[in-house]
Order: sequence, then C-alpha cells, then structure tokens
Amino acid sequence: MTLAMFASFLIHVLLGLPLFIALLVTAVVGFLFIDPSMIGRMVPQQFFGGINVFSLMAIPLFILAGNLMNSAGLTQQLMTLARVLVGHLRGGLGYVNVVSSVFFAGVNGSAVADTSALGSLLVPAMKKEGYSASYAAGLTAGSSLIGPIIPPSIFMILYASLTNTSVGSLFLAGVIPGLVLGMAFMGMNWLYARKAQLPVSEQRPSRAVFLQALLGAIPALLAPFIIVGGIVFGVVTPTESGALTVAYVALAGLIGRQLSWDRLWSALVETARLTSAIFLIMAASAVISWLLSYAQVPKAFAVLFDPLLEQPILVLLLLSLITFVTGMFMEEVSALMLLTPIFLPVAMAANIDPVHLGIIITLNITIALITPPMGACVFVAAAVSKLEITALFKTIWPFVAVALGVLLLLILFPSLTLWLPTVLGADS
Repeated sequence: MTLAMFASFLIHVLLGLPLFIALLVTAVVGFLFIDPSMIGRMVPQQFFGGINVFSLMAIPLFILAGNLMNSAGLTQQLMTLARVLVGHLRGGLGYVNVVSSVFFAGVNGSAVADTSALGSLLVPAMKKEGYSASYAAGLTAGSSLIGPIIPPSIFMILYASLTNTSVGSLFLAGVIPGLVLGMAFMGMNWLYARKAQLPVSEQRPSRAVFLQALLGAIPALLAPFIIVGGIVFGVVTPTESGALTVAYVALAGLIGRQLSWDRLWSALVETARLTSAIFLIMAASAVISWLLSYAQVPKAFAVLFDPLLEQPILVLLLLSLITFVTGMFMEEVSALMLLTPIFLPVAMAANIDPVHLGIIITLNITIALITPPMGACVFVAAAVSKLEITALFKTIWPFVAVALGVLLLLILFPSLTLWLPTVLGADS
C-alpha cells in the first residue's frame, strides 16, 4: 500500500497536478487497499477535520503580520538597523543580509517571504558591491532558513498541533538554534569576503546615526517580544498572540503613516492567497496521515527502530536523513504533516524530547527549501537575482552544507534547543 501511494503521488506531481489534488488522489489509492467504502465518508471528514483546529488560526495571523510589516515599512527599518550594525565591516552587505533575516524572522516565520522581501533589495546591492550573483542569491536563500527557526514559526505551530507539544516551548527552543544558524552563515560570509577581497564600502556609523536607526527599528523589534513573551508567560494563546501582533504592526504602520488602505488591502489579499494554499495542503495531508495511522504504518515503522532505541543520536540522524530526502521531493508542509505522526512514536521510545524532535524536524524541513528540485527559496532567489534556476541549484550546495552542519550540532548537543525552555520554565 505504501509503495503504491508513493508511486501515485510521484506520478501526479510530475504530471503537474496541484499538490493538494495529488495528495487526495494518493489518499484514494490508499483507501482502495484498505476499504474502498470508506472513501466517501472518511476523505471529506478528515479533509475538513485536519484544519478545524483552533491553534492553526495563528498561521494566517502571523503571515498577515509579516505582510503588514513589509507594507508598513518596518522591514526597511530593520534592514537599516542591520546596515548600521554590520554594514561597515568587510563584506558588510553579506552580514546585513544575515542579520536582516534574523530580525525579520522574529515576526514573519516564513523563509520564502524572507527571501522575497530581502532578496529584491539586497541581491542587486550586493552585486554592485562585487559579490557574485550566485553567492548573493545563495546567501539570501540560505539565511532565509532562519525565518522558520526563530519564533514565530508556521512549521512549529503545525508540529505542535500534531503532537500536543507546547508552542511556547517550541518557540523558546528555536531561539538559540536560529542564532547559531545565523552565526554559521556570517562565518561563511567572513571567509567569502576575504577570499574575494571585498572592499570595506562604508565608514563606521556615528553614535547619532546608530541611535536614529535603533529608534526607527524599535517598533519592529518589539514584535517578537510580544509574540514569544505573551505565549511563554501564559498571557495569550498562540492564536491570540497572532491577532495581537497583527493589531500592533497595523497600529505601528498607521502611526508611522506608512500603511495606506491600498497597502492594507494588498497585504490581506496576499495573506489569503498564501493561507489558502497552505491550508489546502494541510487538509489533504491530514487525510493521508489518518489513513497511515489507521493502517498502523507508524507502529510498523517504529518496530524497525527497536534495535537502535538505546542510541537516540543515531535515531535522530536516521530520522533526519529520511526527512531531508523526503523534503527534497515533497512540499514542506505536507512532508511535516505526514512524517511527524510516524516519527513521534519512534522518538518517544528512544527517550527523545518532543520539543527537541520538533526543532530537528523543523530545521530539516526548512533546509529542503534550498535543495533541488523543489527548493522554493532558490526559485525566488533566482528570480530576484536574474539567474537561471539550474545554475543556482549547482552553487547552492555550500549553503546546504552549512545548514546541515548546524543540524548535526543540534543533534549532538540537545541542550542547545532545550536550555532556554528549561531555564524559563516553559511547559513541554
């Protein structure tokens, strides 16, 4: 059954069907093996039930908050602050690219949105400063991986809904890994800047310039603290936090006179478009997830790992390998929805903390955004840098290697993810 479902999915994706339809057809193929009479009853029930979850309402709200940030000019303010902080260093624009991604991650939580928003501004500027087009595009796509790791994160909200894990704990657990990933890409940029002998293009800013940039960016910098603080300390739920963030960002845009009615409407339309695509994929994936659970596929999969349960690091390495390969050929949301219910019993049997597993899966799924053949961030980066997608896929592998190196570090040292939730006493 599993092989037939995989073959069906692959064929329909290659035929160019919309992903959610390919997933539904794959589910129907599975039901033909189990009980065809269940198709008419269980497919619609699980399709709508899979997205009828209150916590998932946070996803469109965080997407809207990120779109409003762009429309209200807050993204530009974050980039200005990043340029003041690191723009005067050798290879400064590369550092600005990474630091901007760290700042932007604190509100949006979407790697593709990060690549689009920052790439259109930074890639042309980097090319003028002497960076190769492929490196500028690769660094933009690579640093955008920080977006889903530093809270808020759409992937973490999905994982939490599937595993009943605390969203607050997951958000806190992602902070240090996200910063480590940013430092890794900054180290990569340090090496590139010296190898390419890039000039120092800017003078160190004065204290007045720094204070001006900091004051301008404070409205945007406060948003992550509203999101994470409210959830961690139990003031608001993740959904309420999303609504509060939208209200805050909209108010900041109106006060700053950057958010017009036209821009607000454009942000709402873009949010509806992206949310619709995500929720259709989630709903279709929920049907397959239920079918696999009904067929006891997770239990059978867990049995395969019985000889390895005393070696949690080896278990995480194998699960990561499966996730990495799956992510290369499957859309990220559907991969997360399908793999998490299968992986969780294995992780629990191996005494792997579900919060730690969530960060490992999230980073794995995120890395797939820059791997061929379906890396969405690479397609966006290629578009803004005016490169052929095949050429960029050939040069993206060093950035993939850096991200995989950070993933290995997190697997070997779980405290990097679990320290902050433990210190702040977040419920797991």
